[in-house]
Amino acid sequence: MYKSFSMELAGRTLTVDVGRVAAQANGAAFMHYGDTTVLSTATASDKPRDGIDFFPLSVEFEEKMYSVGKIPGGFNKREGKASENAVLTARGIDRPMRPLFPKDYRNDVTLNNLVLSVDQDCSPEYTAMLGSAIATCISDIPFDGPCATTQIGMIDGEFIVNPTNAQKKVSDMALTVASTREKVIMIEAGAKEVPENIMIDAIFKAHEVNQEIIKFIDTIVAECGKPKHSYESCAVPEELFAAIRELVPQEEMEEAVFTDEKQKREENIRAITERLEEAFADNEEWLAVLGEAVYQYQKKTVRKMILKDHKRPDGRGITEIRPLAAEIDILPRVHGSGMFTRGQTQILNICTLAPLSEAQKIDGLDENETSKRYMHHYNFPSYSVGETKPSRGPGRREVGHGALAERALVPVIPPVEEFPYTIRLVSEVLSSNGSTSQGSICGSTLALMDAGVPIKAPVAGISCGLITEGSRWMTMVDIQGLEDFFGDMDFKVAGTKKGITAIQMDLKIHGLTPEIIKEAFAKTHKARNYILDEVMLPVIAEPRPELSKYAPKMLSTIVPVDKIREVIGSGGKVIQKICAECDVTIDIEDDGHCYVAGIDIEKCRRAMDIIDTIVNDPEPGSYYSGRVTRIMDFGAFVEIAPGKEGLVHISQLDIKRTENVTDVVNVGDIVKVKVLEIDDKGRLNLSRREALIDLDGAVPENVLPEKQPRRERSDRPRGDRPRRDRNDRH
Repeated sequence: MYKSFSMELAGRTLTVDVGRVAAQANGAAFMHYGDTTVLSTATASDKPRDGIDFFPLSVEFEEKMYSVGKIPGGFNKREGKASENAVLTARGIDRPMRPLFPKDYRNDVTLNNLVLSVDQDCSPEYTAMLGSAIATCISDIPFDGPCATTQIGMIDGEFIVNPTNAQKKVSDMALTVASTREKVIMIEAGAKEVPENIMIDAIFKAHEVNQEIIKFIDTIVAECGKPKHSYESCAVPEELFAAIRELVPQEEMEEAVFTDEKQKREENIRAITERLEEAFADNEEWLAVLGEAVYQYQKKTVRKMILKDHKRPDGRGITEIRPLAAEIDILPRVHGSGMFTRGQTQILNICTLAPLSEAQKIDGLDENETSKRYMHHYNFPSYSVGETKPSRGPGRREVGHGALAERALVPVIPPVEEFPYTIRLVSEVLSSNGSTSQGSICGSTLALMDAGVPIKAPVAGISCGLITEGSRWMTMVDIQGLEDFFGDMDFKVAGTKKGITAIQMDLKIHGLTPEIIKEAFAKTHKARNYILDEVMLPVIAEPRPELSKYAPKMLSTIVPVDKIREVIGSGGKVIQKICAECDVTIDIEDDGHCYVAGIDIEKCRRAMDIIDTIVNDPEPGSYYSGRVTRIMDFGAFVEIAPGKEGLVHISQLDIKRTENVTDVVNVGDIVKVKVLEIDDKGRLNLSRREALIDLDGAVPENVLPEKQPRRERSDRPRGDRPRRDRNDRH
């Protein structure tokens, strides 16, 4: 039976249709927020998947170009693999919802979100987040919901709930918070160096709004919700745990995991597992879940050591950071490089600078985001964890970690007006034992400064973990891989000394209290400043004053819009000629901003002179660099810009007497000239001699120092002196 439910949310109407479409899904919510329409569905398999020890949840966010009235580009003219935005949206839906499914549930579950129509002021990503939660809540799939999500912006110190597109452009933060009835369950943010106390206030503002949405979801579930189906539990039998403890006492397991070397720990656990496999060789049922049982035994041991004994597996204190190291200028030919090491985690970062034409073009649903000049890519090869696996390109995790590092550094990247470059950072994970995304942020700051990118401030990142047991809890800074696997939280915070630039929080429990959130912020703030002051800044205190000699040099100017056609020329002939002659690339935007890039700065300046000459008509007294195009007996013709050529008379070629033009210049030479005059026919009279005197301080041969005795006049009759016809030109 078709039912419709509505509420006002941030000045726009949110409507949920239930029973209207997708009747065969376990749950379906036809979402409308403003004119944005998203179909969110939740489906589950009838039986658990065999041979797995995890919950097989898949989240999809399908961007359809017809939703914004566009046909996809390319030859196929249809949507292909998920875009980076779609991957990040799916991860944003997965993180708050995954902990709310039963821990022993192994049925395949798919949450699908089909974007059908987009109102640019009503985010389809946000609509899908709400839709997935509602579709799951009203389905028969076991789920400990409801949960709700809110986005918060900040303009002039005021919080904005679910900001419009125009508000997002000027907002100082982009915060997304998911909540259950009692607690915050997911935080993700990008911010312009926002202080911790303001970020905390924004989080709880979102939590308040989420409670209103949860009440709305409750009304939908009350009328349309299905009874939750029973399922086959995949929990480890208690009898197996008891048998394992008899063979492997608690003390032995503690000794096995208590080491700062990941390989040693894995070797210890492997030996214990092999012993248990021999002991239970006759019990196939136990062997099927033995790996999960050993995992849970390790988990309980580590959690007990941290929470009760205040002992971390590598021997550190609760607030102690692993050994740190920072290096720059690792690779000789790249534009900038930095390496950051934290314990067994090691990240090599490479910065590449390129002309603006190399910016990434984006063909997505957001009409205001069509290109990206700063990109951050993250690679996680199998050797970084001592495994063997063929490389098949970046997965969703790699895309997510790269996006987090990118978000952390965007606020300090100089604007295009100050630094007209496309910037690409690549984080190569060389060794991993936790917090590689935060190591990528630290290493990327080093690489940017090594490359000479004038960032506003250095950025560092650190993670905070959590162990809970009932009402007891404990946070710890700089978690390694084992503490991440067996802990309850990975709270990643990046920022400058001034404030936060990025947050990402992953949880395995049903939410955080305000006290936990505040303590996590306090610990990460202190650790972040320590990393900056004690490790990164001593290596490189500020960006290099000059770019690498291998990096392209960039000059910029503004071309009047009505002159752009002249600079480009018919069929691009003029601009192509300038690029070929000066060995540069030239990018001209529709508003007239013009950028010239090349390895040789002098050639870039030559190209800028040509463009300036095209845009501005030559005036007497002005100076230009030009190319010699023709040699005549009476002088040389010099082209100072495409289509603008003038004569340098032989008498104006040099500061000394010139017998032959080719003694001074030849075709193809680049020379500095001064415009002497423009005759009534528009012809240019140029002088290399005057340019040498004015620009280089050269002294003409017939100009003598003061107090020099006067030279006798020549007795040679004036009429016998050779004369040249100065009008024999052009």
